[in-house]
Amino acid sequence: MMNLALIHEAIAEVIPERECIVFRDRRFSWSEVTDRTRRLADLLRAHDLGCRRERAGLRGWESGQDHVALYLHNGNEYLEGMLGAFKARCVPFNVNYRYVEEELLYLFENADARAVIYHAAFAPMLEKIRDQIPQARLLIQVEDGSGHALLEGALDYEKALGAATPAPLPEDLSADDLYILYTGGTTGMPKGVLWRQEEIFYSALSSKLPPSLASIQERAKSGSGIRSLPAPPFMHGAAHWVAFNMWHVGGTVLVQSEVERLNPDDIWSTLEREKGNTLAIVGDAFARPLIDQLRAKHYDLSSLFMVTSGGAIFTASLKQELLDLLPDIRILDALGSSESGAQATHVSTRETGASTGNFDLGENNMVLSEDLSRILEPGSDERGWLAREGRMPLGYYKDEAKTLQTFPTVGGVRYSVPGDRARLEQDGRLKLLGRDSVTINSGGEKIFAEEVELALKHHAGVYDCVVCGTPSERWGSQVTAIVQLREGEEVSEEELCATANEHITRYKLPKVFVFVEKIVRAPSGKADYRWARQIASEALGL
Repeated sequence: MMNLALIHEAIAEVIPERECIVFRDRRFSWSEVTDRTRRLADLLRAHDLGCRRERAGLRGWESGQDHVALYLHNGNEYLEGMLGAFKARCVPFNVNYRYVEEELLYLFENADARAVIYHAAFAPMLEKIRDQIPQARLLIQVEDGSGHALLEGALDYEKALGAATPAPLPEDLSADDLYILYTGGTTGMPKGVLWRQEEIFYSALSSKLPPSLASIQERAKSGSGIRSLPAPPFMHGAAHWVAFNMWHVGGTVLVQSEVERLNPDDIWSTLEREKGNTLAIVGDAFARPLIDQLRAKHYDLSSLFMVTSGGAIFTASLKQELLDLLPDIRILDALGSSESGAQATHVSTRETGASTGNFDLGENNMVLSEDLSRILEPGSDERGWLAREGRMPLGYYKDEAKTLQTFPTVGGVRYSVPGDRARLEQDGRLKLLGRDSVTINSGGEKIFAEEVELALKHHAGVYDCVVCGTPSERWGSQVTAIVQLREGEEVSEEELCATANEHITRYKLPKVFVFVEKIVRAPSGKADYRWARQIASEALGL
């Protein structure tokens, strides 16, 4: 049985003194994290939170456990919050800390949050909506130096842990206990993806398939203790997936000091100081400023051997720049989603060179035809749907219709079809085309926003860009590019189109350009297409 709380405790038994989390000047051993998360679990149980109904008999979009909101920046408290909730048989869920009042209220109501663990910086926003979320009876505030006083009725995180008991885990922990990951909502309202813990462990939180807790313990004990820094917010699945993957081989999770914004110097300095072995980022949005910083200052990164990226485009030109600066590293481009787990990978090295959009499919992953009737063969040249069978989520919380749509049963086989369009090349490699939800239908042709973004980024003057569709009398919808140029660069629309046309056909080229000082992205680094459409509409007077 694979339960995330049991796995962490089993590893802690064999490496109790090894560092588990390093954050600023605080170093937590595996035994200390075990003690703190047991105390948090005891606190949650003391407030009557836990499992109210076992999984058997529940439908895929239902939950029988209490849900705990993690309204936090990165730090030891975020990961402790996840583990502590699991140990109480509660379900933690991620909160986007950039949400405004209306969005936050929607999320807490949709998720049926019974408790909220939050940084003091978010106390004023939480105070505005607390009367509208009466089901969230337990508030636990984490001191962060922001100066905001403890909310009335809330508990101080450290004081509450100190008063709690590090009781042993309950005997009824189950592989059926839930893991919930809320999607970012950059193209629509957020949805809570429900996984059994055993399924998410094998699908996204373990690089291998250990058959037992004993084998996990042996692997962790025999390993030297990999040290990894997941740079994106832990509220983004890719970041805490990396953290749990490192834990599951007995590793140490490093957290940079500056957690409210991307600080490249802080990230490189943390890796240098802590002798980090791996760094996780989210595509170009993280890579470009990190590369610029490497050119500006020298760091001893001799311990670093892997940079992983997921969740957004990492262009080949930027990969090559990073390899030129750090020639001994490997770059792992990982493809997956909240609804599928890990699906495909691509590795770039100094010897192989860099490319973008081509991946090696993982086991139980495939491309289904447009009508979902068959699995496509390599070289078919058909555009289909990236899909997965086998281990996958149960569904979307409280949404039967979207559950049945995203996880259809075809020919007796249940698939996860999150919405990524792709095709299989002749050599069997996957060519990712883009997310269907941001596809632009222009003059009857389907144009993938990510494909156009990638083509534009080949121009050296483009720092960042996002592409969306805007209304057009002639085309129905026209390709519109929101572009942030590199500082000091002046580039014409014609030049951008000429560069893009070297990589995509003419009908896919932007009809309209909107130049901005800064592209707004989600904290995870993913494109915010709702923001892009709003900016484009305002610029065009729509």
